[in-house]
Amino acid sequence: MRRLTRTVAAAAMAAALALVAGCSGDSDSSDDANGGGSLEKVTYLTSFGNFGRDAYAWVAKDKGFFKEAGFDVDIKPGQGTGAVIQTIVGGQADFGPIDLTGGLLQLGNGQAKDFVAVAAIQQRTMAAIATLEGKKIASPKDLEGKKLADTPGSVVRNLFPTYARMAGIDASKVTWVNGEAQSLIGTLATGQVDGIGQFVVGQPTIEGVAKGKKAVMLPYSNVMQDLYGNVLITSAKIAKEKPEMVKKFTAALMKGLEYSLANPQEAADILKKNVDATNPASAAAELQLMAGYVRSSNSGTALGTLDSGRVAKSIAILQGAGTLKQNITPEQIIDFSLTPKA
Repeated sequence: MRRLTRTVAAAAMAAALALVAGCSGDSDSSDDANGGGSLEKVTYLTSFGNFGRDAYAWVAKDKGFFKEAGFDVDIKPGQGTGAVIQTIVGGQADFGPIDLTGGLLQLGNGQAKDFVAVAAIQQRTMAAIATLEGKKIASPKDLEGKKLADTPGSVVRNLFPTYARMAGIDASKVTWVNGEAQSLIGTLATGQVDGIGQFVVGQPTIEGVAKGKKAVMLPYSNVMQDLYGNVLITSAKIAKEKPEMVKKFTAALMKGLEYSLANPQEAADILKKNVDATNPASAAAELQLMAGYVRSSNSGTALGTLDSGRVAKSIAILQGAGTLKQNITPEQIIDFSLTPKA
């Protein structure tokens, strides 16, 4: 009887040890990079739908960069600068990219507040008007009398009056209609509009949808120099209350950005795995085109850096065009204590 009791006790002890070991193994595998702690849930918005240009966030998630930094990230499609700002300030998301110039316009015209930029995604603006051959649009002046589509909060649309003034366009002769991020290209391809607001890297995707037709791009950077492209933003509240968390998230995202530029086809395949509508060839081509906008002219400068002097020039351009109602400073929109260092 005593032997049976000892046998049962030993079996129970072995089972208990196995259970503990199993639990420990599960904990280590999920949270080992976070010191055994739980992952912090974060909601991230893309800049504009789910195109190749935004694949780096999916890469940071898929390759474990977010997890290594201690984050469980939910990635949702954004709808342009204005909508991304509104969603983050409203507390429905924590981070997302916006066009810096669009952010300056929103802040300087009293349309938005309580957000800050913490890193640059692109060192030059990628904003552009996209059209197709056969629309008889070869220069900015040709946009007069045409119908363009974009989301209401897009930087391309909000910056258009400044672009028009500097490019010699009569903006009153251009008609804008509303569109959704993911359907804009289809609207152009089917001839419903003459042009759309789009980033220059969207050219391969446009040509993939508008089969047999060549895209024509009118980059804003041709007439407006020194403008940054997308920047990563968060709410002023998060930046103030969780500065170290912001730095860790930014570093993980920058790691995903760097990996995507070095491995565009793999990044495109990762995007396809997460967003079924993705055309991997077009997504990879977008990333290859984007590389030239992400890298600083100073090859020794780290990804994500922001220069106060350049931001001040951007503000001066907007003020000179009469599109800013209020005087603002770089420090009002960028928290330089949180940005990556050169």
